[in-house]
Amino acid sequence: MISDVKHPVVGWLERVPLFIAFIVLYVAVDVASFIHPLHDLNITPWNPAPALGLVLVLRLGRVAWLPLAVAVLLSELAVRGVSAAPLASILSALILAGGYVFLATLLASHLPRDTLLDDRRSLFTWLIVVIAGLLVVTCVYLFTLRAVGLLPKSGWWVGVERFWVGDAVGISVLMPLLWWLSCERGRLLLWRAVANLESIAYLLLALLALWVAFGMGGHNGFKLFYLLFLPIVWAAARQGMAGAIVCAAFLQVGVIVAVQVMQLSAVSLEELQLLALAMALVGFFVGVVVDEQQRTGEELRHSLRLAAAGEMAGALANELSQPLTALSAYAGACEQLLERGEGEQLKAAIHCVQRESARAGEVLLRLRDFFNTGATRLERISLEAFVESAVAPYRSRAERSGIRLKTGSMPNVHLLVDRLQMEVVLRNLLSNAFDAVSDSPRQPRRIWVAAVLEANGRICLRVEDSGPGLSARLAASIFEPFQSTKSSGLGLGLSVSRAIVDIHGGRLWGEVANHGVFKIELPVAEAATDPPARV
Repeated sequence: MISDVKHPVVGWLERVPLFIAFIVLYVAVDVASFIHPLHDLNITPWNPAPALGLVLVLRLGRVAWLPLAVAVLLSELAVRGVSAAPLASILSALILAGGYVFLATLLASHLPRDTLLDDRRSLFTWLIVVIAGLLVVTCVYLFTLRAVGLLPKSGWWVGVERFWVGDAVGISVLMPLLWWLSCERGRLLLWRAVANLESIAYLLLALLALWVAFGMGGHNGFKLFYLLFLPIVWAAARQGMAGAIVCAAFLQVGVIVAVQVMQLSAVSLEELQLLALAMALVGFFVGVVVDEQQRTGEELRHSLRLAAAGEMAGALANELSQPLTALSAYAGACEQLLERGEGEQLKAAIHCVQRESARAGEVLLRLRDFFNTGATRLERISLEAFVESAVAPYRSRAERSGIRLKTGSMPNVHLLVDRLQMEVVLRNLLSNAFDAVSDSPRQPRRIWVAAVLEANGRICLRVEDSGPGLSARLAASIFEPFQSTKSSGLGLGLSVSRAIVDIHGGRLWGEVANHGVFKIELPVAEAATDPPARV
């Protein structure tokens, strides 16, 4: 048997083009960011190249250690050239590469591989590991430089500050962008974030903020730097983490270009970089909160749809019982007709079987459509027939429970609604009324349903009961998801009911009273006959 498992060396060789591209890009970025070096060492207030190495190691694992070491070594030689102590330079470069490998390993052990840093826990973990890990890398690297004589004693504390800040800013701002670009889902989200007019708008605002901050406030202590927070907060609030990442990278490049054009000192650049770091982190945390809220909203909508489908199952069970019973009767008739050889009547019976089967299938199709997309099938139905269809299953329950269930006279109007969905709403209100009356010591126990045609041409359907009613606090929160007065309830019935009524252009609310009062307001159908429609 021939194994399909590739030898590690073969896998490494297949990635050689990728590694070469990485090394070239790493060196190019490091050379481009070689600004205000300390003692001609690779210690600058801005060092974005390590972000490339961290992402490569996190994605590929140990196989990327060697390319990272080669990239750091070549970058050291390209930036500083061959010094009087080449072995010392090589040693310090290898120590630095080892530090970045250590940091990447630390990140890999604390972050899930599928994260996009779009939840608060992952973002906090990533930031803490980067800041703390970089402090360790900084101390070890500078100790090595000091030991081999490349860093004078007087430059120790300045070197720690400058190297730590430069790497922290470079990694914190650039790594999220590279991390998202390195996976398909991240690239798709970034493309959606930038491929719209709003992205162009906040990037233009970022350019304007850069011009104001550096053009008007650059020679006055950069007092207008706070304006740079406006575009990144806008991007994060509207597009979540994706918008924050794009805008933060754009602003960071803009800050560096402005610093180069204005020829600012290393001290000024270091202060600006700390401000840029704070700006990026504010954007990231706003973006993370927005992403989490969007995910929570989507999960809640999915839960509500599931709950609505569950509520509809009761109505569907009653709706399906009729065609299924008819199918059973027609099937028995077909057997008898087949035995008698009555062809024409058999054909008619088979046609009835087909009709009832189609009816049952249509009912199930409507449930599937609502479950998948929330679609509704509108049909014209009289108000009286709609109310009677929803109330009928509760009459026997009322008799057994000693509850008086009464329906008033209904206005002679028609509704254009999805009958099954609206029956779910009315039955949910009736079920709640039964529970309220059953748990209440008040006598007599009553539930009544009435309707009135209002002056604005809308119908107001009332479901009232002799239960305790709603307090002001409960009336304000009872329609919120997962708010329930029942010990065994999920608190989704009323929330689902309100969502269904809203889809139909109506309103559902509960009134504060000394007994239970719930109202449904719906538009009345036009006089002309309207064909069923999907919405």
